[in-house]
Amino acid sequence: MTSVEKVLLGSCARGRRFVATAGFVLLVLCTLGTVLVQADTYEDWQRMRDIPRSGYVANRAGSRIEIDGRLDDAAWRGARWSDRFQDIEGNAKPRPRFDTRVKMLWDRKYLYIGAFLPDPHIWGTLTEHDSVIFHDNDFEVFIDPDADNHEYYEFEINVLNTGWDLFLDKPYKDGGKADNGWEIPGLKTAIHIEGTLNDPSDIDQYWSVEIAIPWKALSRHSHRRYPPSAGDQWRINFSRVQWQTTVVDGKYKKVPDVREDNWVWSPQGIIDMHRPEKWGIVQFSTQQESVVGLNPDVTANARKMLMEIYHKQKANHRKTGDWWTTLEQLGIGSAKAAGVVIEQTDAGYLAKIALPDGRTACVTQDSRLWIK
Repeated sequence: MTSVEKVLLGSCARGRRFVATAGFVLLVLCTLGTVLVQADTYEDWQRMRDIPRSGYVANRAGSRIEIDGRLDDAAWRGARWSDRFQDIEGNAKPRPRFDTRVKMLWDRKYLYIGAFLPDPHIWGTLTEHDSVIFHDNDFEVFIDPDADNHEYYEFEINVLNTGWDLFLDKPYKDGGKADNGWEIPGLKTAIHIEGTLNDPSDIDQYWSVEIAIPWKALSRHSHRRYPPSAGDQWRINFSRVQWQTTVVDGKYKKVPDVREDNWVWSPQGIIDMHRPEKWGIVQFSTQQESVVGLNPDVTANARKMLMEIYHKQKANHRKTGDWWTTLEQLGIGSAKAAGVVIEQTDAGYLAKIALPDGRTACVTQDSRLWIK
């Protein structure tokens, strides 16, 4: 650990874990007034930029799903497993110690999520709703329905079936604040354990998670039709937090001074789940068992360019206090060749790229990215 890349790991009782790299930082206020330091540099984006995005096609459930944590209903048997989770930083880090996978299904009322988490030592401590669940080993869900990097949902759950649901208006790095008052009415969750809970005397096999999220609970900020139609694509990611433990006086204890592992479905490139621009793509299919291919994202190249502009602008604004209006100033290339227009606004700037289908992709200084 060097002075240039000193890592500060922390949390707040009503916020989110963070990692800050020494250099430029952004102060983020949690809802209880605690100050967090959130990393956000152009170097972060360079590590994130070229990591491939994971994709999954969620079929429609062909029969009733009982939420009991077992994932053994007939509908689940027709759903394929995702690729194995990777370290949050991608291939730059070793493969996770335990394989983790998810499945997804949907019907007219719910989005169903099933997760399989092998673990030889299953433990949990938190039992109060809206506790900071990642202080235990946990499974986490992040959903940005319209892929605009703003107005997204987060849900965390531990092996004791204790949940934490929250809504963010925008990422912490852009001044976002977590709304812990947001709840998921009608949420169904269950845990199944193949092993023994909080018993270090034996070797466990796995725990599995089953979640049913009502579409209606996601409707207020989704800006999408619900339930979705065939071919609709949402941005979603999943994370597993895993702490290393030892046994002290017959009980599991975290290994001192060892930070948690973060294993995810779609790698972020840096240790920060709150970068929705790198979340995976979930495409909805009305098929029940047949395999449907993932449609190409025709906005992908424009989105990548706009996020390049966003990070370059942010780095420049820190140094000069100015927002620039050409790619040449930002050192990216030719605006004419890229089809980019950058306009100054009262709040900062608006960058636009014309898409081949006649729509326009836009981004502003707070990372909101939308297609119109």
